[in-house]
Amino acid sequence: MTGRRLTSLLAYVTATAAGASLLTGCGALPGAVGGSREPLTVMTWAPDRTKATNMPGMPAMAQAFARWVNSSGGIDGHELRVLTCNERNTSEGAADCARQAIDQKAVAVVGSYSQHGRDFMNALEAAGIPYVGGYGVTDDEFTSPLSYPVNGGQASLVAGHGMQLAGVCEKVALVRPDTVGGDRLPALLDSGLRRAKHGGALDIPAAEDAAEYTRQAGRARSGAKGAGGCVTAVLGERTQTFFDSFRRLPEEKRRGGSRQGETDGKGGQDGKGGHVRISSVLGSVDQPVIDRTGGTHSPFEGAFVTGWYPEANDKSWAPMRKVIQEHAFVDNRVDPADTGVQTTWIAYTVLKQVVEALDRDRITATEIAHALDRGERIDTGGLTPALRWKYADLLGASGFPRIVNHQVTFQVVRQGQLVAQKPGFVDVGETLLSVT
Repeated sequence: MTGRRLTSLLAYVTATAAGASLLTGCGALPGAVGGSREPLTVMTWAPDRTKATNMPGMPAMAQAFARWVNSSGGIDGHELRVLTCNERNTSEGAADCARQAIDQKAVAVVGSYSQHGRDFMNALEAAGIPYVGGYGVTDDEFTSPLSYPVNGGQASLVAGHGMQLAGVCEKVALVRPDTVGGDRLPALLDSGLRRAKHGGALDIPAAEDAAEYTRQAGRARSGAKGAGGCVTAVLGERTQTFFDSFRRLPEEKRRGGSRQGETDGKGGQDGKGGHVRISSVLGSVDQPVIDRTGGTHSPFEGAFVTGWYPEANDKSWAPMRKVIQEHAFVDNRVDPADTGVQTTWIAYTVLKQVVEALDRDRITATEIAHALDRGERIDTGGLTPALRWKYADLLGASGFPRIVNHQVTFQVVRQGQLVAQKPGFVDVGETLLSVT
């Protein structure tokens, strides 16, 4: 974060007054695009100021995208009007946002986050509104015929994480939410581990909104003891809280006089019988979290992380960074290294290319969905493989049939930065198909 961003409060307030709606409900971003083509209204929602996961950067990125395209005539001559909604991390909030999208005649919900898929997807389906590029945190995003995911969701991350850990971890302990969605994660992680003939992970459920995780941290450390043990946590924003409890565990004496809990400077602990490393997936650990927890001195130093997209400094993100620089520089919610911001950028890239391909004066929700169903091919500039949602492109994995992007990236934290552990993408499609 630069000093300029932190000290530009006046500019931010001015920009907000000019039309950037805050996440206090639902607002529209006005534009000044002329021409005969009808405006295009969409919605982006995400939770903000809640006790669990918050994603304020996603609606903020949507607003910046709208300012960018509207500054040069809109999308194919259509003024882009972005509605935003605070989903509040509740089923009622998700349903309220969906109703607002319907009432405001949005032609799509784009680049959004919600853990309450059933509560919003049923309403969108009834209204015929496509859900384009959701964050990928619910099963409904990968089953609804009106959902067009840009990544493989948490399923691909966790399955891929198992593949990433299989070659370096003798034992693995998984700490995950004690929820219906969390119950799927052990099988997904094990599917990746077993691709390398690895045994399954120790499963440790935990509350996703707890203030501390001392008991679960103790179980994880015990379960990962031994040469090459790894502790992985997938708890969203509470992942940082878990690893804080993990590093604060009481020390244990062992032979030779060294102590359990003694950090090695590489994100792990010198546990009884060997080194314990930590790991997670993007969304639970990302560059902003690493920066907030000390950068090069972060407890995540040396941690393994599985992501959907290239590392934040990859040149493929240059167009997004330019838009942020020019249209959201004073908005501290928009961090180009944030996975939610990145997902929203890709989702709006999909919207832009579909609208341009339709080339019509009036765009409807049905036309957007039909164009995607017919196989409109989307080029994201290397941020993902080419995206297409024709029936033949769907992975068809049990529970996640609408995954079309089953690529992940293997990253590691080095000197306070998430960097590629290996170049390029790793295909986890066969792994997902093996999940039982």
